[in-house]
Amino acid sequence: MIRTVHASDIGRVRSVNEDSVWIGATRHGYTLGIIADGMGGHQAGETASRLALETMRNNLDGLEPELQDEALRDALSAAILEANSTVFREASGDDKYHNMGTTVVAVLLNGSNGYIGHIGDSRAYLIKDSAPVQLTEDHTLVNELFKNGQISVEELDNHPRRNVLTRALGTDAEVEVDIAPIALLPGEILLLCSDGLSNFVTNEHLGKVAGIHEISLEERADRLLQLALLAGGGDNISVALLEHHGEAAVPETKEWD
Repeated sequence: MIRTVHASDIGRVRSVNEDSVWIGATRHGYTLGIIADGMGGHQAGETASRLALETMRNNLDGLEPELQDEALRDALSAAILEANSTVFREASGDDKYHNMGTTVVAVLLNGSNGYIGHIGDSRAYLIKDSAPVQLTEDHTLVNELFKNGQISVEELDNHPRRNVLTRALGTDAEVEVDIAPIALLPGEILLLCSDGLSNFVTNEHLGKVAGIHEISLEERADRLLQLALLAGGGDNISVALLEHHGEAAVPETKEWD
């Protein structure tokens, strides 16, 4: 069985929450989780993330049952690309949305196996025994500088251009999506988050809090939000947790809102 929870907070600085987050079951029982972190300023960023999330949910809700491997991968990739087209088209047709865009990190599971897709710097972590492993690679300028040996690992978190994205959803007519397989084992947790969490809470603390099996998944999500707020809450904060609980790996049926 896959247990899920999601939570979001505006933070202590921003006047609008430009993050959009949702997790639940599709019509035929796939588990779908999405976090989108909008950019473009207030209404534009909020619109971009909402459009991306809604487009993906609508696209994936009707998936036929029991898709396997490549079909599941292709479905997630196609949904993200359709979201890119939707946001780009909206931005191109209205001056107030000019250059708006969003990050996205999403997971699509059939039982406990599936795929993660992402664009931008929202992240996915696999947590086992309270130890986090980052599954996604940030599409940022500082990450490119680090990979090219131009800055050190210590400079990554404090570089003045650390928030500059090299890839985003909706800013261009075409975009490349990173897709990777994921298989959750009993006791393991998949954590999705916007950079409002990962920029303010260390990987060590992400793993320790998400891995506290003695408290509910809802309480773990709330504690993660509180840690980011205590660290300054300088951005919108969003998190989604998926926990493989026990041997069965079938998500609970849930009506969509």
